[in-house]
Amino acid sequence: MRLEEKQRVTSELSAQLEENGTIYLTDFTGLNVKAVTEFRALLREQGLGYRVVKNTLMKRALEDLDLPDLSAHLSGPTALVFSESDPVAPAKVLKEFAKAHDDRPVVKVGVIDRVAATPDDVGRLADIPPREILLGGIAGGLTASVGGIAGALAALIRDIADMIEQVGKKNQSA
Repeated sequence: MRLEEKQRVTSELSAQLEENGTIYLTDFTGLNVKAVTEFRALLREQGLGYRVVKNTLMKRALEDLDLPDLSAHLSGPTALVFSESDPVAPAKVLKEFAKAHDDRPVVKVGVIDRVAATPDDVGRLADIPPREILLGGIAGGLTASVGGIAGALAALIRDIADMIEQVGKKNQSA
């Protein structure tokens, strides 16, 4: 690769790293071309990016960015999985794909909102239920709370009405 080409690739890579809030460095060793193509298609369906990088160019691209030091993870084959904002979607795709492909690709490290994330962190993100289920749980909790408050208020009003009735009966008999 000529110097001009290296500079162009480094510049592109630096721009991608800068504009994406979630970046997972993966090792794709053991995946054949067909599997990598399938993996790319799954990522693309979710609106995620994937790029195989040269470690030396990645190190250069990281030099001027305000990101954690990833140099310890830049050995062997490296591919990046990008997401502009959602750290959960790429983690889920990685985990599901790895289940079907002998635990490949392997997450080396992640960067979420400019903070390093371990492979275990990425695995825990993959276990988070989908957004719709979380929102449904919150809505259910809120309606249950409102229902409980309404029931408590109704019982309080009933008890007050009962006390007033008992006081009225006591005053009539006296």
